[in-house]
Amino acid sequence: MGGAEEIIGHEKHENGAPFDLNDFTVIKEGEAEILMHAKNEVFYNKTQVNNRDMSIAVLRTFISKRQQEHEAMLSKKSRAGPKVSGEPVAKPEALTDTVMHDEKTNGACEVSQEICQGESCSISEETTAKQEGKGRGELKPPVVLEALSASGLRALRYAREVDGIDKVVALDNDKASVEACRRNIKFNGSVARLKVESHLADARVYMLTHPKEFDVVDLDPYGSPSVFLDSAVQSVVDGGMLMCTATDMAVLCGGNGEVCYSKYGSYPLKGKYCHEMALRILLACIESHANRYKRYIVPVLSVQMDFYVRVFVRVYTSASAMKNTPLKLSYVYQCTGCDSFHLQPIGRTVSKNTSVRYLPGFGPAVAQECTDCGKKYNMGGPIWSAPIHDMEWVTSILSDVKSMKDRYPAFDMISAVLTTISEELPDIPLFLSLHNLCATLKCTSPSAVIFRSAVINAGYRISGSHVNPLGLKTDAPMNVIWDIMRCWVKSHPVKAQPPDQAGSVILAKEPVLQANFARAVASLSKAQAKKVARFLPNPERHWGPKVRAGRQITSKHVSLLGAEAVKGVCKHEEGEEPASKRKKTEEPVTPNL
Repeated sequence: MGGAEEIIGHEKHENGAPFDLNDFTVIKEGEAEILMHAKNEVFYNKTQVNNRDMSIAVLRTFISKRQQEHEAMLSKKSRAGPKVSGEPVAKPEALTDTVMHDEKTNGACEVSQEICQGESCSISEETTAKQEGKGRGELKPPVVLEALSASGLRALRYAREVDGIDKVVALDNDKASVEACRRNIKFNGSVARLKVESHLADARVYMLTHPKEFDVVDLDPYGSPSVFLDSAVQSVVDGGMLMCTATDMAVLCGGNGEVCYSKYGSYPLKGKYCHEMALRILLACIESHANRYKRYIVPVLSVQMDFYVRVFVRVYTSASAMKNTPLKLSYVYQCTGCDSFHLQPIGRTVSKNTSVRYLPGFGPAVAQECTDCGKKYNMGGPIWSAPIHDMEWVTSILSDVKSMKDRYPAFDMISAVLTTISEELPDIPLFLSLHNLCATLKCTSPSAVIFRSAVINAGYRISGSHVNPLGLKTDAPMNVIWDIMRCWVKSHPVKAQPPDQAGSVILAKEPVLQANFARAVASLSKAQAKKVARFLPNPERHWGPKVRAGRQITSKHVSLLGAEAVKGVCKHEEGEEPASKRKKTEEPVTPNL
């Protein structure tokens, strides 16, 4: 690795002045080190270490799974043997284009096996022979695109820490960021110089002009990723991975419903499950963009942590499989009184012999008024209502993380999140909040173990949620949930409430189900039983997104940086300038992020 003096000594600012080494701070994360300027010129977010560690863990598992899938495909081809000569062969234009493009680029992922599902298409013997002659039996190392690189820290960590990567392309449309990225590439030595390349380009244009070229595309914008999704889903190879972050949680969680609809094509609802709904809105949006190009997504991991949501999906091409999209989307009806929610699938299928018909979903899912409390419903969505995790992947990622504990700076956080996800019910959209149920009835809350036991004893499944420590995922219908709460209130009476309140209306009805609160064996998850930490506190105060690059820091940013940090910078600035030229403390200052 080259020294900082050697790297910086040969560079100059745009105005021709040389760089001063004292203006830079070396930041180390994982095996990568970057040089950060004291001014807020290039965005670096310390809190995103959790995001970067989780991405590295998923990327390692993706490379492993990709190799397994390739070996299984080769084994299947060898068992099938050569085609019978004289068999009629069709040459669909789209398929031929895909094959030729894969040969021209990195050839990392072969044409998806599902691309021709339900259609009569195959590849000619001549084309197959040409592929074999060019060595397509060997799986080439993956190429990764980091569409919004900033300082380049993420790209450098991918290159230095993930084995088997061929190349990482880091993009940014800001000159200062590209300069910083190239400087950091040099600073990280020969491995980084061989594997990482930085370009000054608009990510949308670059992805559109490199269709199906990248095995992994990473989108981690400051805000909404919606403007990048259309080009991103086109630049991923068949079977490739799209990693996407959204940090505009106020929009996704119902603070500005109309803005969310304009960006993501879905209307959010304010509820205790709003962060999981944000995940599902983002997945539905990515699927919508993919469908325009006869593609669809398969989520392998969807995470809400810190101040953002992060999804990892695989992208495939298949005109027939794309027809299943309406089966994976639903509208949500949420009661304005008791917060009960119900899902309305957009589509359904009817099978007859070997044929499948796609039809609109049955409706309405609810009456005009809530059957539990009599209030009206709000309607939101559509959201992704299919599973948001692949539990096999989650298990693999978690075991990989534990086996390489020392290589993850944020090991405690990501292992806690993955442990909680591994115990979620994968097929249950959204969740209940026990405290919210009790707030509606104005009653004391049963312990989570007692409530879980009652649901299990009633014959239903229940689990926690990684999104909320108090969240409970269950397949029990809302009438069963309210019956359990009615039985609880009978032994724990509440004060009389006005008769028109939602809680009063619910408690006025007699329970049909007699709840059994005897402790069930499965009421504690394995992690709880072993006392494994699942929800960790923030490592420090003011843990959250920092100020966008180029923004001037003022006293109003204390909530982001902390009073001590802003105060320290003010003192630093005052110490550098003569008394006659000192700026007022209200004027902008720029702390070292």
